[in-house]
Amino acid sequence: IYTYPDVMVIKGQPLYQGNSQSNVINPLIIVEVLSNSTQAYDRGDKFKFYRSLPTFQEYILIEQSSYSVERYYKQKDDQWLVDFLTGENAVLQLVSVDWQISLQDLYQRVNFDLAET
Repeated sequence: IYTYPDVMVIKGQPLYQGNSQSNVINPLIIVEVLSNSTQAYDRGDKFKFYRSLPTFQEYILIEQSSYSVERYYKQKDDQWLVDFLTGENAVLQLVSVDWQISLQDLYQRVNFDLAET
């Protein structure tokens, strides 16, 4: 990957493109924290590039100014579905690994008053 996601989960050992150990080509899950300056790129060209990676299964976009998460997940037919989670009582549950977290816990130390406007 030529971009550097906020969080990347890899199943097994990382595979690299070429001789560089900075270009991982086998992510399972990628997480991005959205900002005003990057959200269009994160939802557009970056997501399009990530979808070209065969091992990539889930894409999580986290809004930094409210309890809001988008979870995109790949189906067997290479179609992508999306869940929109809002509110502190919503629960983010991943499909590709056995893990879940409430948005209240995910945003536990976030001060929305300081979030980017």
